[in-house]
Amino acid sequence: MRKPRDFDSELKALADKAKQLKERRVRDLGALVTATGADTLDADVLAGALLDAAANTDKAIGEGWRKRGAAFFQGKSRDTSSAASKQPEGTLPLDSGAASA
Repeated sequence: MRKPRDFDSELKALADKAKQLKERRVRDLGALVTATGADTLDADVLAGALLDAAANTDKAIGEGWRKRGAAFFQGKSRDTSSAASKQPEGTLPLDSGAASA
């Protein structure tokens, strides 16, 4: 006879994993704000800029932002430290203060 599945423990494990993923996403977004130097902006200004970006429907503007973001991750768009420019594409610097100098 098969052992019955413990659905409660499986659901708890899935909920814990979802919580870990959400915490990691929040941490990564905070690191991105710091790495771009946007942590120097007032919270209201940053929120307003993000709301405008989220509401943007102009594909040309969005593509320009995408290219600029890709260049940032490749270390081409800002005066960053050598440690930050050696990061693989699509990753954030390990030292969150390295790119905000």
